[in-house]
Amino acid sequence: MSTSEKKDLSELSVTIVIPAYNEEKTVSNVVKGVIASVPNARVLVIDDGSTDNTRQVAKDAGAEVVSHPNNKGNGACLKTALRYIDGGIIGVMDADGQHDPVHLPEMLERLKDYDLVVGARSFASQHGSPLRNLGNRMLRKLASFLAERDIQDLTSGFRVFRHDIAIKFLHLYPNGYSFPSTSTLSFITAGYNVTFMPIAVNSRPLGTESKLRPFSDGFKFIMFILRIITMTNPNKIFLPTGLTMILFGILLTIRNLILFQQFSGGVVLFLAGGINIIFFGLILDQFALLRLQERD
Repeated sequence: MSTSEKKDLSELSVTIVIPAYNEEKTVSNVVKGVIASVPNARVLVIDDGSTDNTRQVAKDAGAEVVSHPNNKGNGACLKTALRYIDGGIIGVMDADGQHDPVHLPEMLERLKDYDLVVGARSFASQHGSPLRNLGNRMLRKLASFLAERDIQDLTSGFRVFRHDIAIKFLHLYPNGYSFPSTSTLSFITAGYNVTFMPIAVNSRPLGTESKLRPFSDGFKFIMFILRIITMTNPNKIFLPTGLTMILFGILLTIRNLILFQQFSGGVVLFLAGGINIIFFGLILDQFALLRLQERD
């Protein structure tokens, strides 16, 4: 493992967490699939204030169930699970039947060499709307640029990781659907070993629909990406922004001197603003280093 204490994974308990909100039509098959694929694992369904029979259906299928009194969001389910579980290895998958539990044994096996294993979907063949797939690609490209490594799937909810590492970032996880992107970036920017394993994605069963809201949740994804990068590698944002403003100020100065033979006050704002942004990024970078040292 990277910076965490090395342990024999065979000695660690395995818990598969399944956040569920009004998934009575699918949660039973998901739970039974997990039990068949990973017989020794503990199956924990976090019922997120469902108004249907999700809780009882999950129990009847053989899962342990923890319920929220009201709907809080996918991320809140994972935070509840992290507080509820003592330690060991955690696997996370959706309750809608799109994730196939047969991938779990291989993902758990890869955890011997990595701290986080993410099930990466192929967006060329992924079941889903073209608009949603395009949004996922754009978010992935942005996150890859800011994190300085290729992120094959930023929003996949199918993953396995060590509890003792994930709990360190508990204060960063949002309550909504940004948990996958936030946790992935947290692991990567903190220097942990992260890998992406190709997986197949099943079609969502008829009569069910996604709880994700493309526009509002997409905006939140972007804000959480910027938040994590600002806290861990701020110069990736502030340095290019400052240099762009300085360059624009220089070009504007040259233009004004050639066309008007004068130096405008507006140019000073660009130059001074760019310099201030760069120095502000350097200060934030020092705080980021201190936070990483305290976390380690």
